[in-house]
Amino acid sequence: MEISGTNFKLEEYLRYASPAEAPVIEYVVGDVERAAGLTVRSLAEATGASVSTIMRLVHKLGYRGYRDFQQALIYDLAVRRRSARASMGDVGRSDSTRSVIHKLSSRTVHALDATAVALDVSAVDRAAYLVGHAKNVVLFGMGASQIVAEDLGLKLLRANIPCTCNADWHAQLLAAKNIGPDDVAVAFSYSGETREVVECARRCKEAGAPVISVTAAVSGHGLLPYTDVALCVAASEHGLRSGAMASRIAQLHVVDILFTVVALRDYDAASQRFAGNYHHKALGEAE
Repeated sequence: MEISGTNFKLEEYLRYASPAEAPVIEYVVGDVERAAGLTVRSLAEATGASVSTIMRLVHKLGYRGYRDFQQALIYDLAVRRRSARASMGDVGRSDSTRSVIHKLSSRTVHALDATAVALDVSAVDRAAYLVGHAKNVVLFGMGASQIVAEDLGLKLLRANIPCTCNADWHAQLLAAKNIGPDDVAVAFSYSGETREVVECARRCKEAGAPVISVTAAVSGHGLLPYTDVALCVAASEHGLRSGAMASRIAQLHVVDILFTVVALRDYDAASQRFAGNYHHKALGEAE
């Protein structure tokens, strides 16, 4: 099924769900349209779960109550229908180049759409405030997530916002050990379980620095216990796309959103700074 917003959270949380919660998640994910129309008591009867179990699950997923959860499911349905024409399956050995282009492009578009649904506006505003007021922004990530961290680092340098971005994990660990409470950490991990990134986030949290996470994790494991502000990435990775394809694009999209909101907080100054940093190349000029 397509993953977006609440459905995405449910799918990600399923691996951590208790035996009482799992049937509820499987029922909702299996038939979102039916589940969205059920009252909490009807959903309890359909899944064999108690009303209290469902309410605890709803709160764990970050919703104020069952009505809020139900409305999110309805919104998800609208997103799924809107993007139905872009739906596709896994890339297979018999796919043509044209088919690969269509499938990967459609997946990327859907990942961006789903991320827009999953992102919490208040979390983006809070993260933008922290970044804009930090003495230094320290970036953490491994593999493909490190590429995303470097992208944010270049953007912050362009805005004259002090930042530290190291590709080497030992250097990242040193940065985490030396971070201060006036700094802010931004940790990138799609799974939320990258050992090196979790360790750096833990060090930052212990040092009193606020931690922003860009992740798909929705449970209280791995990176999230050390996170002050979570920016949700919605993209599933499997099959030949397991090389962090859609998730990398979704993380870059979150970076673009965060940086734009930071710049808008001081629009005039940011515009002048960007204009001063722009280097116009004449036709044929070497890089």
